[in-house]
Amino acid sequence: MTFSLVARDGDRFGIVASSSSPAVFARVAHLRPGVGAAASQNITDPTLGTRLLERLAEHGDPERALTEVTGASQQIDYRQLTVLGRSGPGFAFSGPRTLGKHAAAARDGAVAAGNMLCGEHIPGVMLDAYAAATGQLEERLLTALRAAVDAGGEEGPVYSAGLAVVADVGWRVTDLRVDWAEDPVDRLGDLLDVWLPQRDDYVRRGLDPAGSPSYGVPGDL
Repeated sequence: MTFSLVARDGDRFGIVASSSSPAVFARVAHLRPGVGAAASQNITDPTLGTRLLERLAEHGDPERALTEVTGASQQIDYRQLTVLGRSGPGFAFSGPRTLGKHAAAARDGAVAAGNMLCGEHIPGVMLDAYAAATGQLEERLLTALRAAVDAGGEEGPVYSAGLAVVADVGWRVTDLRVDWAEDPVDRLGDLLDVWLPQRDDYVRRGLDPAGSPSYGVPGDL
C-alpha cells in the first residue's frame, strides 16, 4: 500500500512516500541526522524503522542493520523495509507476505521500494527520475514521486503523501505531509513551493534567533 524513496545528498538524508492509506508518512518515514534514513512499510510496524536507525547508529553498516533487525523481529514476513547509511548503497527487505506486486531497487546513495504496485518497475522508475532530476534534495525527491505516479504507482489511487529531509543541524529541515486528499502528490508539491523558499530562514531562526530575519507578518514588531 506504499511506495517510497530514501536518498542521501552529502550530509542530508531525505525520504518521500505515497500510499492509498491515510497519514502514511507518520508511520513510514524514519530519519536521523548524521546517521541515516529508513522506511518501514507494507503492513507497517513503525518501531522497525526506529530499530534500524538505532543499529545503524551503533556500527554504521546499513546491510548489517537490516540483517539484525529482520533476524530478530517477529512477524517479519509481513514487513517491507529500506535503510540507507552515510556511504554506499541502500538496502531493502521484502517479506514473503508483502502485499500484491512488490519490488525494491537500490544504488549508491538511494533505495526505493513499494507494494501493491501496478508493476515491479516502479522502484526503478523512482531511482532513475531521482538521478536525472536537478535542484535541491526536496525537489529531486518530489520529481521521483511524481514519476512513480505517472508510471502507474500503486494498483489503485493514492490518498496521502509526505516528504522530509534532515541535515546536520539536528532536526528535520523539511517535514511536509498530506494525510488525506484526492490529489496528495500535487498538494505536496504545492506545500513544497511554499516551504522551500523559507526553509533556510527557519533553520537560521533555530540556530541564531537574534540574527534571523523578521517574520514580516501582522503583529511582528
